[in-house]
Amino acid sequence: MKKQLKIKISIADRVYPMNVFPEQEESLRLAAQKINNVIKHFEENYAVRDKQDVLAMSALQFASKVEQMQLNDDKTDEEIEQRLIDLNEKLVDQIN
Repeated sequence: MKKQLKIKISIADRVYPMNVFPEQEESLRLAAQKINNVIKHFEENYAVRDKQDVLAMSALQFASKVEQMQLNDDKTDEEIEQRLIDLNEKLVDQIN
Protein backbone atom coordinates (compact mmCIF):
# COMPACT_ATOMS: atom_id res chain seq x y z
CA MET A 1 0.00 0.00 0.00
CA LYS A 2 1.40 3.36 -1.02
CA LYS A 3 2.13 5.89 1.65
CA GLN A 4 0.37 9.23 1.35
CA LEU A 5 2.01 12.60 1.85
CA LYS A 6 0.55 15.32 4.01
CA ILE A 7 0.69 18.57 2.06
CA LYS A 8 -0.86 22.00 2.31
CA ILE A 9 -2.35 23.66 -0.75
CA SER A 10 -3.11 27.38 -0.72
CA ILE A 11 -6.01 28.67 -2.80
CA ALA A 12 -7.41 32.20 -2.51
CA ASP A 13 -5.41 32.89 0.65
CA ARG A 14 -6.77 29.81 2.41
CA VAL A 15 -4.74 26.74 3.25
CA TYR A 16 -6.14 23.29 2.64
CA PRO A 17 -4.34 20.35 4.24
CA MET A 18 -4.50 17.23 2.09
CA ASN A 19 -3.34 13.63 2.10
CA VAL A 20 -2.17 12.69 -1.38
CA PHE A 21 -0.15 10.02 -3.09
CA PRO A 22 3.32 11.20 -4.14
CA GLU A 23 2.44 11.02 -7.86
CA GLN A 24 -0.49 13.43 -7.29
CA GLU A 25 1.45 16.16 -5.52
CA GLU A 26 2.90 17.96 -8.52
CA SER A 27 -0.37 18.09 -10.44
CA LEU A 28 -2.26 19.38 -7.39
CA ARG A 29 0.30 22.11 -6.80
CA LEU A 30 0.21 23.13 -10.46
CA ALA A 31 -3.59 23.15 -10.42
CA ALA A 32 -3.62 25.35 -7.31
CA GLN A 33 -1.13 27.70 -8.96
CA LYS A 34 -3.34 27.98 -12.05
CA ILE A 35 -6.40 28.66 -9.90
CA ASN A 36 -4.54 31.36 -7.99
CA ASN A 37 -3.39 32.96 -11.25
CA VAL A 38 -6.97 33.09 -12.55
CA ILE A 39 -8.15 34.55 -9.24
CA LYS A 40 -5.43 37.21 -9.40
CA HIS A 41 -6.43 38.05 -13.00
CA PHE A 42 -10.10 38.49 -12.04
CA GLU A 43 -9.22 40.59 -9.00
CA GLU A 44 -6.95 42.86 -11.03
CA ASN A 45 -9.26 43.30 -14.00
CA TYR A 46 -12.76 43.29 -12.52
CA ALA A 47 -14.38 45.07 -9.61
CA VAL A 48 -14.80 41.98 -7.48
CA ARG A 49 -15.05 42.44 -3.75
CA ASP A 50 -15.94 38.97 -2.60
CA LYS A 51 -13.63 35.94 -2.82
CA GLN A 52 -16.71 33.76 -3.34
CA ASP A 53 -17.45 35.61 -6.58
CA VAL A 54 -13.87 35.26 -7.77
CA LEU A 55 -13.86 31.55 -6.95
CA ALA A 56 -17.17 31.06 -8.77
CA MET A 57 -15.86 32.90 -11.84
CA SER A 58 -12.67 30.83 -11.76
CA ALA A 59 -14.60 27.57 -11.44
CA LEU A 60 -16.80 28.58 -14.36
CA GLN A 61 -13.75 29.35 -16.52
CA PHE A 62 -12.12 25.98 -15.77
CA ALA A 63 -15.38 24.05 -16.23
CA SER A 64 -15.98 25.83 -19.52
CA LYS A 65 -12.53 24.80 -20.78
CA VAL A 66 -13.19 21.19 -19.81
CA GLU A 67 -16.56 21.19 -21.60
CA GLN A 68 -15.05 22.78 -24.71
CA MET A 69 -12.32 20.16 -24.79
CA GLN A 70 -14.94 17.40 -24.49
CA LEU A 71 -16.95 18.89 -27.34
CA ASN A 72 -13.81 19.10 -29.48
CA ASP A 73 -12.93 15.49 -28.66
CA ASP A 74 -16.44 14.33 -29.57
CA LYS A 75 -16.24 16.17 -32.90
CA THR A 76 -12.83 14.67 -33.63
CA ASP A 77 -14.14 11.19 -32.82
CA GLU A 78 -17.04 11.68 -35.22
CA GLU A 79 -14.70 12.88 -37.96
CA ILE A 80 -12.40 9.87 -37.48
CA GLU A 81 -15.37 7.51 -37.51
CA GLN A 82 -16.65 9.00 -40.75
CA ARG A 83 -13.21 8.74 -42.37
CA LEU A 84 -13.01 5.08 -41.38
CA ILE A 85 -16.47 4.42 -42.83
CA ASP A 86 -15.46 6.13 -46.08
CA LEU A 87 -12.20 4.19 -46.23
CA ASN A 88 -14.00 0.93 -45.55
CA GLU A 89 -16.46 1.64 -48.38
CA LYS A 90 -13.57 2.33 -50.76
CA LEU A 91 -11.89 -0.93 -49.77
CA VAL A 92 -15.08 -2.88 -50.28
CA ASP A 93 -15.50 -1.28 -53.71
CA GLN A 94 -11.94 -2.24 -54.66
CA ILE A 95 -12.37 -5.82 -53.48
CA ASN A 96 -15.60 -6.30 -55.43
